[in-house]
Parts: sequence; structure tokens; C-alpha cells
Amino acid sequence: MTIEDLYQTMLTEMGPQHWLEPGVPPAETPWEILWGGILVQNTNWRNVDYALANLKAATGFEPQRLLTLSAEQLTALVKPAGFYTRKVPTLQGLAAWCGQYDFDLDRMRALPADQLRRELKALRGIGDETADYFSMYVFNRPTIIVDTYLRRLFGWLGQTLPSGYLKAQAQIQANWAPDFVKAREFHALIVEFGKQYKTSAAFEASFLGSSRLRFGLEGRKTN
Repeated sequence: MTIEDLYQTMLTEMGPQHWLEPGVPPAETPWEILWGGILVQNTNWRNVDYALANLKAATGFEPQRLLTLSAEQLTALVKPAGFYTRKVPTLQGLAAWCGQYDFDLDRMRALPADQLRRELKALRGIGDETADYFSMYVFNRPTIIVDTYLRRLFGWLGQTLPSGYLKAQAQIQANWAPDFVKAREFHALIVEFGKQYKTSAAFEASFLGSSRLRFGLEGRKTN
């Protein structure tokens, strides 16, 4: 089974996930995706929902209005998501970075992919996974998000990835070059699969239980 085979099998069995598509709940705007991507760190979406509801009531998810809030006001709003002493400065820094581009998503989306990712990574509290999440689901750049769900699935399929994020990502990208639609869908499918099948026993009983991945040595890309 190649990575393309894996993608097609999951898509056939699970169907399109329509994850974070414009106008599709739960995300109302790209700004909600950005704030939610920070707030979800080290917590669950139930807690994030409370914090996002507070932000929506206070700012309408307008980034300019978020920047008018004091640290104390913002802390009170996002406190349900926990770790607010770290998340508040990250929210403020991210909003300020957007302000450098006049909060114009088209301008940010026009940045070269490497520059976009580099500038996101330079912000406090944004690592590789979050930068890739934003790059794909807000700024429309195809990428591979190497999260816990992906590592666990690939491990069950007999493919142990390098421990480093970028090395693991590069190994996958050397063997599969998805377009934007496939890249978004692949991540959504992996996350939803991981939520449904949480143990190796559950995986073995799933539709992928007898599958094994073959890649890494040939450096071969399949589209």
C-alpha cells in the first residue's frame, strides 16, 4: 500500500470530511481557525468552544478588536481553554503579525510558502505543527501535518517515522505529492480515524487492519 492507496482507501471508507471548509461549521471565519488553533494547544475542543464563544461575543472574531483588549480582558475571555498565561501572548502576537499585513488575508496568502511558514514559526507559541495547520487551513498551502494521529497510524501500518518533525514530513513528501484538496482531506481523514480507533486492537479490527505501507526507500512520489 502506497500513501496514495492509503488516502484513497480512507476516503472511500470514511467519505469526504469537509473539514474547516469556508462556510462549513464549526469554523465561521479564518480568524476563528487561527484563534482556535492557539487555544486548542494542550486542551480539548470542548474547552476551546467556551473560549471561542467568549471571543466571538467580545470581538466578532475581528482581529483588530482583539488587539484593543488588554491582557487582563483577553485572559478572562480565553481562560476556559487553560494555559492562558502562554496562550494570551501568542494570540496577541499572531493578531499583531496579521496587522503587519493590514489584516488582509489575500496579502498573507500571497506570501511565498517558505516565508509564510518562517514568519509564523517566529511567533511565540507557534511550532511546526501549528504553523502547518495555519498554512493549510487558513492560508491555503498544501502540506503534511505530522501530528500524533499521523504518527500513530503510520506506526500501526509498519512505517516508523523519524522523530524530528521536519524529517518525518520530508520523508512523507518525498513519497507523495498531494495537491491542496488531497492534503486537506488527508489530514482530516487521519484525525477522524484516530478519534474512532484509539488502540492497536481497534486498528486491527478496522478496515485498515491488514494493510501495510511501503515507502521510504524508493523515494518515489505517487500523485
